[in-house]
Amino acid sequence: MSERDFIDFSADGTIGLVQLDRPPVNAVNGAMYREITRFFGDVTTHLPDARVIVLSGRGRHFCGGNDLAEFQTMTAENAAERMRLVREAFFAIYECPVPVIAAVHGVAVGTGLAIAASCDLVVAAEGARFGLPEVNVGVMGGAKHLSRLVPQGVVRRMHLQGDPVPAEELLHYGGITEIVPADQLDAAARRLARSIARHSPTVLRFAKRSLNAIEYLPLKEGYRLEQGLTGELAAYDDAKEAVNAFLERREPVYTGR
Repeated sequence: MSERDFIDFSADGTIGLVQLDRPPVNAVNGAMYREITRFFGDVTTHLPDARVIVLSGRGRHFCGGNDLAEFQTMTAENAAERMRLVREAFFAIYECPVPVIAAVHGVAVGTGLAIAASCDLVVAAEGARFGLPEVNVGVMGGAKHLSRLVPQGVVRRMHLQGDPVPAEELLHYGGITEIVPADQLDAAARRLARSIARHSPTVLRFAKRSLNAIEYLPLKEGYRLEQGLTGELAAYDDAKEAVNAFLERREPVYTGR
C-alpha cells in the first residue's frame, strides 16, 4: 500500500484542496484512518503554501461513515487500539495548523460527521444529510463532535434516533456556514477559503492555535491566553505589516515571517 491510497490533494494558490477517495461512499477503514492522520499531521509537507484547506469527498457522498465490516470483527480486546486510530484521525484534522473547511455533499454520517465537525467551518450542498447512526449498529461515538455544530438537545435527539437530518434543518444553529446548490459547492467553499487565505499565513496559524485552545476555556482564562498570543505575534514581521497596511489603507504584503 502506498503512502496515499485514500486521499488526493492539490493546490490552488494558497488554498489546499483535499479529497477523501475510497469508493463507493468514502467509508473509512483502519488504513484510511492512518492515512488521514499522517496527512493532516504533516500537512505543511504536502501543501507548503496552503493558508487554508478545503476538504471534500469524491463521488456521491462526503463520507458514509466507518467501514461497517470492521465492526464485525471488533472485540472488547481489540477495540481500544481501533478506537485510538479513529480518534487520532479526527484530532489530526482538528489540530491541523491551518484552517480546514469541510465541503459536504451527499451524506456525512458517523465518522463522516465527525470528520466534518473536526474542521473549522462547514459548507454544505442542498440536500446534504448529517447523522449519527451509531445506535443502529451497536457502537458509540460522534456526539461530542456533533456538539460543535448544534445544541445539546439536538445532539441527543440525533444520537438517540440515529436518523440522518437534512443540512437545511441544522443551518440556523450556526454550525453550518452556508448551504448552496450542489453544483456550486466547490465554488462556495473556495470563495470562503479565499476570504481567509488573504490574511497572513503566520497570523492564521496563530488564530487556529488560539481558537482551538480557547474553545472550552472559561472567559477569563481564554482571554488571557489570547492576549499572550498577541504578545507572541508582536515578534513577527507579518503582525506589523498587517496593522501598518490597515492604517495606510493599502494591501498588505506578507512574507510569512
